[in-house]
Amino acid sequence: MTDRTFTLNTGAKIPALGFGTWQSAPGEVAAAVEYAVSNGYRLVDGAYCYGNEQEVGQGLKAAFAKGIKREDVFVVSKVWATYNTRVEEGLDKSLKSLGLDYVDLFLVHWPLLMNPNGNDDRFPKLPNGERDIIRDYQHPETWRQMEAVLATGKTKAIGVSNYSKKYLEELLPVAKVVPAVNQIENHPALPQQEIVDLCREKGIHIMAYSPFGSTGGPLFTAEPIVEIAAKHNVKPATILLSYHLARGATVLAKSVTADRIEANKTVVDLDAEDIKKLNDYSDKLTKEGKLQRFVYPPFGVEFGFPDKS
Repeated sequence: MTDRTFTLNTGAKIPALGFGTWQSAPGEVAAAVEYAVSNGYRLVDGAYCYGNEQEVGQGLKAAFAKGIKREDVFVVSKVWATYNTRVEEGLDKSLKSLGLDYVDLFLVHWPLLMNPNGNDDRFPKLPNGERDIIRDYQHPETWRQMEAVLATGKTKAIGVSNYSKKYLEELLPVAKVVPAVNQIENHPALPQQEIVDLCREKGIHIMAYSPFGSTGGPLFTAEPIVEIAAKHNVKPATILLSYHLARGATVLAKSVTADRIEANKTVVDLDAEDIKKLNDYSDKLTKEGKLQRFVYPPFGVEFGFPDKS
């Protein structure tokens, strides 16, 4: 497994490869987290919205009981959209579920506000079945609360998730603290280069989720991925994970099975020819209007992503 790290704008080190917990089924998460942390993973990514932070906490506790030190594990959580006007309350709920005094990074999950007084804690809906969204919400308001919780010590760093270039350009002029991270869906079929370039310019670290595309790994059969995997004598998953390290980004790999958790620890150094082939593939999809975004909840909000405008 790579032990590579990147340095955040806070000065803290963040692992290049992390363990994701989104869509992990109840009853599987605790064991998967324990196994991952006990076998080399040093970043665990979670969120209140995932509904499994209590199990993530159980897995962390079990790994710590085996001698893994808390300070050696980089734990990420996110404030959910129903808590974007009460950030500290959202963080406190996550900390309680995780059984931790602090997280290493706390993110704004999505830049919108769902009704905090709605008919569901996570996904309030209107009578017609649509998401119950507060339309006049201004996302920088949440960032001011994020800056306030940073001062409490309950999180070591703050950042954003699913922020487009447009939304970052709205946030940065009023931010007292520059986000440490922007966590986005990222892979050769959705390079989001305009976001990556702006984040590099501003010192914001990219953390990539859904590196394989989505459930089932739809990018495993993409021609350039298959060709580069054959060249290096590795599986396509290895190439898709290595792509992000070559771009200077942290990548999240998710699985609940021991063999896949182990396999996802394998990365290779891609050479200039590999990178060109992957970039050419991305450029071709961009020109043809065939970029693929696999994660886009039905919020009915314009987030400023070119492929969804």
